[in-house]
Amino acid sequence: MLPLPSRSTWRATRSIAFLLLASTLAAAPKLEKLADGIVIDRDGLSQKVEVRTDSIVRVAFAADRKTFDQTGFMLVPRAGAVPAWQLETGDKFATIKTARLQVRVDLATGDASFLDAAGHEVLAEAPGSRFLQPAEVQGEKTWHVRQAWLSTPDEALYGLGNNQLGALNLKGYDLDLWQHNGTAVVPFLVSSRGYGILWDNSSFSRFGDLRTTENIPPGQLFDQDGRPGGLSAEYFADADFTHSVAKQVDAKIDILTANGTAKPNPAINAALPETGPFSVRWQGSFVSSEAGVHTLEAFSNSGIKVWVDDRLVMDHWRQGWLPWFEVAHLPLEAGRHYRIKIEWSADDGMPTMQFRWKTPAHDTATSLWSEVGDGIDYYYVYGPDLAKVIAGYRQLTGAAPLMPAWAFGLWQSRQRYETAQQSLDVVHEFRRRGIPFDNIVQDWRYWPEGKWGSHQFDPTRFPDPDAWIRAIHAAHAHLMISVWGKFYPGTANFEAMHQGGYLFERNLKEGTKDWLDEPYTFYDAFNAAGGKLFWSQIEAQLFRRGIDAWWMDATEPDLRPTPTLDGQRDYTNPTALGSGARMLNAYPLYNSATIYEGQRAAAPGQRVLNLTRSAFAGQQRYAGANWSGDTSSTWTAFRKQIAAGLGFSLSGLPYWTMDIGGFSVPHRFNQKNPKPADVAEWRELNTRWFQFGTFVPLLRVHGEFPFREMWQFGGDADPAYQTQLKFDRLRYRLLPYVYSVAGAVTRDGATFLRPLVMDFRDDATAREAKDEFLFGPAFLVNPVTAYQQRSRPVYLPAAGWYDFWTGAFNEGGRTIDAAAPFDSLPLYVRAGSIVPFGPELQYAQEKPADPITLFVYAGADGSFSLYEDDGVSYAYEKGASARIELQWHDAARMLSIGAREGSFAGMPAKRTFHVVVIDPKNPVGFNFEMPAGRTVQYDGAAVELAIP
Repeated sequence: MLPLPSRSTWRATRSIAFLLLASTLAAAPKLEKLADGIVIDRDGLSQKVEVRTDSIVRVAFAADRKTFDQTGFMLVPRAGAVPAWQLETGDKFATIKTARLQVRVDLATGDASFLDAAGHEVLAEAPGSRFLQPAEVQGEKTWHVRQAWLSTPDEALYGLGNNQLGALNLKGYDLDLWQHNGTAVVPFLVSSRGYGILWDNSSFSRFGDLRTTENIPPGQLFDQDGRPGGLSAEYFADADFTHSVAKQVDAKIDILTANGTAKPNPAINAALPETGPFSVRWQGSFVSSEAGVHTLEAFSNSGIKVWVDDRLVMDHWRQGWLPWFEVAHLPLEAGRHYRIKIEWSADDGMPTMQFRWKTPAHDTATSLWSEVGDGIDYYYVYGPDLAKVIAGYRQLTGAAPLMPAWAFGLWQSRQRYETAQQSLDVVHEFRRRGIPFDNIVQDWRYWPEGKWGSHQFDPTRFPDPDAWIRAIHAAHAHLMISVWGKFYPGTANFEAMHQGGYLFERNLKEGTKDWLDEPYTFYDAFNAAGGKLFWSQIEAQLFRRGIDAWWMDATEPDLRPTPTLDGQRDYTNPTALGSGARMLNAYPLYNSATIYEGQRAAAPGQRVLNLTRSAFAGQQRYAGANWSGDTSSTWTAFRKQIAAGLGFSLSGLPYWTMDIGGFSVPHRFNQKNPKPADVAEWRELNTRWFQFGTFVPLLRVHGEFPFREMWQFGGDADPAYQTQLKFDRLRYRLLPYVYSVAGAVTRDGATFLRPLVMDFRDDATAREAKDEFLFGPAFLVNPVTAYQQRSRPVYLPAAGWYDFWTGAFNEGGRTIDAAAPFDSLPLYVRAGSIVPFGPELQYAQEKPADPITLFVYAGADGSFSLYEDDGVSYAYEKGASARIELQWHDAARMLSIGAREGSFAGMPAKRTFHVVVIDPKNPVGFNFEMPAGRTVQYDGAAVELAIP
């Protein structure tokens, strides 16, 4: 991993920054007014404040003002003219004013402050925090760059992509921002104070405290007898801490093995089994010489549990081939001993375990640092409504096009369907059972063995691919296929790529082999000609056969057998657009652009859908959807996905999903003859996860064995099967609501997954809520994430809330204990919501959404825009769509169904609305036998319906 500064190095770096800045103070600054902002020069260092819109400004700082003319590739060109703005200058400050914000620049220091239109400060750069540090990275003379902003104690920070730490509010976290399986980097940070910062840099970046974690000094570790020097360690020749074979005192908790058989300490190797699992328990105490919040960090695979003073602070199981971090923040007193127990079991893959800490940070500013930059370059986006902040991000980086309508139905996948017949059998079983379903996914290794990148089908397992795809389509299903930017030598596609110079060469030169023991490399997505060739290969060999959607796996890219930061930087170097370090995080953006632009040119009438394992700012404009990577099938991983999805949505990208049930399965669940208790837990885990998955933008089931098709979870009467079927049917009944939200995503920059802070920004409890959220404007979703949990606390923000299942009314502003039976989850609807339900469907476009039942939840005024189009083409971009504005006037108890705006081919000229009003005196819960309510025959003209 790239070494980051120690505390002493960081202080020295700050000194360099101050010297750079101080050298500019000898001469008076020179201010120049431009059409779109101002530039301030100080002895060769320049600062630009650029007006992008009336609520978005760019702040850039560089040694060469030509840098300001560069447009970052995450951005789209400015739409329209520069908005009106004014400049006020004085002896100390230059102030830019737009209709919605002000930016005040200290002429002496360059420090910028951001104010609302009335002059109230929202954000300010931390004085003296801006620096450019000269550097040479991979042979390029460049700069390390950093900017920090002052933060108030009650501020919460969100975004920066998808992480697996279980963290939604990132305040106090330190994040290494580089693409990794499970970590998607989107450098957009959102604040509860009503602003966002888009950091325009694609290199390795760091959020938070720049110091690295380190071993706890041995003198601050004490064994079980209270002696300093380390923790008491007991080694076991199994994964269950039962067969003790050795004891010793370990001065550091650090087990990194070179292969699956090497053991942690030569002195005890003989006592441990030569192969197979083992476990370690460390016990004792530790002491800090400094008071404050300390960070405990474990980098590990397999099972890790940590207790401090008997409180469990870490608990997770992670697959052996993908170690990653667990983090706990603990307030500690100076000089006090804290009991600690660490249990780690190496039961899967190459044993890896490092336990570190970090003493309290003394700089509480919000900080972003990047390894390679031509200067500091960021965009300040003002809301203060966070929905407007997200919409501002999309103004900068591009709107998200509409996914095809079928994408909002159920996706079924597994690792993997080994033959064409296996997947067809699954499709036919869905239809035989009457389970709503739209998309079958073909994961990897459908190609002949040893021919990765050929994009051919193995003739023994997929003897007639065209007939297979036709059969899927005949069953009214769609086919998504896994494609990697990965090539084995020896295929025609590899040779064409290699001859053009479009492959990353270092893997080939070193003979690097993957986990199938084959040499390989990836194509350079930054090479425009290479991208065109890549698309032409998959178009000819896959798309022309009738493939409906793409699963672009491993888009970090996955170049190293064990991904590391150094590996990502070095093995992609050079790219066609710069060093591997400079372009580090942008590969998924360019790969997505290749697919989107290629398909739109090849089939202009067919919507693109591309699922990727990593993401970068701007990727939404290329029909990119992200999934959270290869998670584990555990309750802890399940909980982490809620925060991951919410954080990703606040990063500005609207389409997120996950492996429902988790990808990698602990041994107790995937044995040939599992214990009955483990079978029961496995079924409940997947069922609870499916309940959550019903309320994310894309409903997707995927994972390792055991198989995940819902009928695999017991017989037809099993509650796991019946509950998953219930929620699947609910999802399809909600498609008019879901697709209308999708229309708002494209049209208005709206967001599907809405953390409570989006709607209740001033509510301290809502700001910290990471296990409940709004799905669109109406639904408050509360997943159940513990085994055999049959109730859970639910915070109801200040509003009126109806229990979706019973119709019972609840006042907000309080926490309730909500019932959570196996076949349900606590689900509430906000007063003032209008929710359209369609008819029962077997697939998304089986028939028009008619009749539509409108559930109107009284108690507040409300509105909803019912959106429709043909669901398959881009005709909506030219206006071929229809909207019906629905408004509920609570005091008058009047529902207004507006005149239909627009039309599209195949639009029903007339439709039937059933209107059901729910209020405290008329509690109506959802059931699949919809109540008739009041009936309205609608022909496109406005209708007003009074409800007594």
